[in-house]
This record gives sequence, C-alpha cells and structure tokens, in this order.
Amino acid sequence: MSILNKMIMNGKEIFPLVEGGKGISATNGESSGAWAACGGIGTISAVYGDVVEDKLVQIKGIDGFDGPTRDERSLQLAEHTIKATVSQIKIAKERSNGNGLLNINLLWELAKTKEIMHGVLEKAGHLLNGVTCGAGIPYKLAEIVSKYGLLYYPIVSSALVFKILWKRAYSKYKETLGAVVYEDPWVSGGHLGISNREDPKKRESALDRVISLRKTMNELGLQSTPIIMAGGVWHLSDYEKDWINNDFLQPIMFQLGTRPLLTQESPISDEWKMKLFDLKEGDVEINKFSPTGFYSSAVGNSFLRELQGISERQVAYSREKDENFSAEYKQGRRSIYFHSDDLTKVLDWNAKGYDKGMYTPDETIVFVTEEKSKQIVQDQINCVGCLSNCKFSNWSNSESGTTGMKPDPRSFCIYKTLHNISHGQSVDNNLMFGGYNAYKFGQDPFYFKNGKKFIPTVKELFERMLTGY
Repeated sequence: MSILNKMIMNGKEIFPLVEGGKGISATNGESSGAWAACGGIGTISAVYGDVVEDKLVQIKGIDGFDGPTRDERSLQLAEHTIKATVSQIKIAKERSNGNGLLNINLLWELAKTKEIMHGVLEKAGHLLNGVTCGAGIPYKLAEIVSKYGLLYYPIVSSALVFKILWKRAYSKYKETLGAVVYEDPWVSGGHLGISNREDPKKRESALDRVISLRKTMNELGLQSTPIIMAGGVWHLSDYEKDWINNDFLQPIMFQLGTRPLLTQESPISDEWKMKLFDLKEGDVEINKFSPTGFYSSAVGNSFLRELQGISERQVAYSREKDENFSAEYKQGRRSIYFHSDDLTKVLDWNAKGYDKGMYTPDETIVFVTEEKSKQIVQDQINCVGCLSNCKFSNWSNSESGTTGMKPDPRSFCIYKTLHNISHGQSVDNNLMFGGYNAYKFGQDPFYFKNGKKFIPTVKELFERMLTGY
C-alpha cells in the first residue's frame, strides 16, 4: 500500500518521488535510470560527470585538461561535460525500461551552464522530460529549456526568489514550468540557498515557507503546478498529515538526495557508503568555505577541519606602521604590521610549523605549513574554470578572466575534491557533501538485516519509501 497517489506529469502517470541530481558523478545514468524504472523522476547530474561509451569509462580529474589558459581548460571541461551527460542520459533511458521520467540537473553558477545546457539538449533532449537548475538565480532556464520543448524545474529557497524569477523571466513560459523545487536551505546537502537575511543556525519552518510559496504561486495562476519538497526528506510518514493530506499544498512531490546515496546502483565509493552508516547527529555541518561564496552542507571531516584551522590562524595586517598596527613581522623580504596581541599568536603558530603566511582578499593573512601553501598555490594554478566566479583561484567566466580579487587560501578547489571523493579517494580528506539527516542511516532499521549493514537496490528503497518509511 502506497502513502502517495500517482499523478500525471508530461502525459505520463508517475509517483511523485524525485531523485536529487548530485554532482560531480554522485548521480549517474545507472542510479537515475533505476529510479525512473520504479515510476518516479530520475535525475542525471549534468555537473562534470564521466563519459561512458562502449562500456569504457573516460574519467577526467583536474589534471585531465591540457589547455594553456584557464579559459581554454574551462571550454574543454564544458565539452567533456556535454559528452559525459549525453552518455549518461542514454544509459538512464535504457535502464528506465520506458517507465517514469528523466531530468538532468545543472548548477546555474557553473562557468558554462548555458553552453552545456544547449549542447546536451541538442543531442539528447528527446530522451528527457526536463531540466532542474538551482545554485544561483537561473533566470535563463525557462527560455533555454522551452526552446527544446521540455519542462523546467527551478530550485528556490523562498517564495521571494521564485517571485523575482517569475517577474523577470518565467511568466513568459508558464506552460513549460514542470514544478518548483523548494530546497530547505538548512538541512539540504551540498550548496544552500541561505540568504544574507537568514541565520544559518536558526532553521525556519519548511512547512511555513512552502505554504508561502504556494500562496505566491496561486496568486500567479499556478495552482496546478506541483511544488517539490527537497531537503531533509527521510520518512514520508513525517509529511502525511501536514503535507500529503493538506489540500492547500497540492499538488506536492518529494525529492530525495541523501537516501539514494546508499543504494547498490549509487556510483559513490564503497568507503563513502560505509561512512554513511557511522555518522552521528550533528556530523553534517553548514559552512561557508565553498569557492562559490554560498553556504554548503558537508560532513565535518579532516578536510573541513583543516579549512576551519586555516581560518582560525588568521589576523588583520597593515603594510604601513601606525598606532593600531605597530608590531613588525617579516613576511618574505618585506615587513608587515600586526596588532601587538596578534604578533604573539602568529609567532606561536610559526613555532608549531604554520610559518607560511598567505594573503586573503580581506586584508588579512592566514598561516599554513610550507607543504599546504605549495598545494594551495598549485591547485590555484591548475584551475579548470569550473565556476562562473571562483573565490579560491580568482577565476571568472568573463572577458577579464578574473574576479579582480586576490585568490582566497581559505577556500579550496571544488572540482578537484568533489572529483576525488566521487572516484574512490579518501572520504576523510575530501569534501563530503551530505544532508543534515544523513546520520539516520545508522538509526533506520531498514538499513540493517540480520544484524548486518544492508545496502538496498534503488527498487527496494523506492518501494520502502512508498510505505512511508
């Protein structure tokens, strides 16, 4: 017996369950095709995946692009991504057995989002239902997707953001709006839509915010357009009373990003999957180290702790001596000046091996080891231009090719670390995105059989979800 009724979308009867599209390579054709085969919406990540042709996998890390400039490497990355996404769409379509629907997922703040979208849809749009897009303000999404006769699914974190998008662009494309994805910015995995007006430590009611979104949509004549609740969804029974049986919210759908990580078809490494069983409540933290400038949600592992340590070993400085900055310090061949109290801290850090100072864009300096300094500089040099603007390397997808700011050593190369963890490298020393509720894997009896850890197939998870648990 299902807790959810089927609904009609794009002319097909489906269950209102959507797979979250996780890049880089954390959702692929195998996992999304299996989800669609169950009658839901499978979502292929179009964020820098792997090419699969004739059963051969072409994997490209940060050292896989040989263009002499960051702009040329960015173009190479986009071309690779188009080829990769098309190959994954074909796999998903085959695995779906003609059931369900298939979307692709893109981040608006990628360097070449529009080019990737056009390239993929020209080649494989006929195999898709639509395009999901967030991480920024995807105002061109409707125009591009509608050109190919597909549906668009904007990801928003508030009614206000959707209203802005509607007035600016979407009102011209009402007929091709598939659904509006509300992603709870306090408990979702990956990049979050917490605005400057909101406190990352004070979660607001998702129900209240979705009711506000539905009111806004109704005022705009979108009463029959579904809202997809994303972020923090675990047991659907938790949503039965106030969401599923709430006539005002209908039509409502649910998206899951974290739970599908732990399936047999999930492309993440076995080490990553096993780590999910061991997480405790609070292990997933909101931070602002991402080179995108957005808040993000990730496991508090050694990778995150190192970033926290770098920021903690940070002091303000001046290149000129004055009454506030009076303590002299030799930085290379020249002197800079600290507050007298800060000089004591700096000398203590130096004594512990953190003796390499690196300037930030904020008139501060951080202290790291010589080895870490070399790694940061090399990663900045190797930049492949994956983002529209990167505070870590100061790359910008603009004519100038730069943000105009100093590279920020308090951040990291996001392409490198996400590629590393999704291709089997250490889950402790790379960025491990996850939703707040990831700790529930170790508490949910579904993931244990006969006292042993159990990794279900997508079909087994999907069927379990329909029961409410």
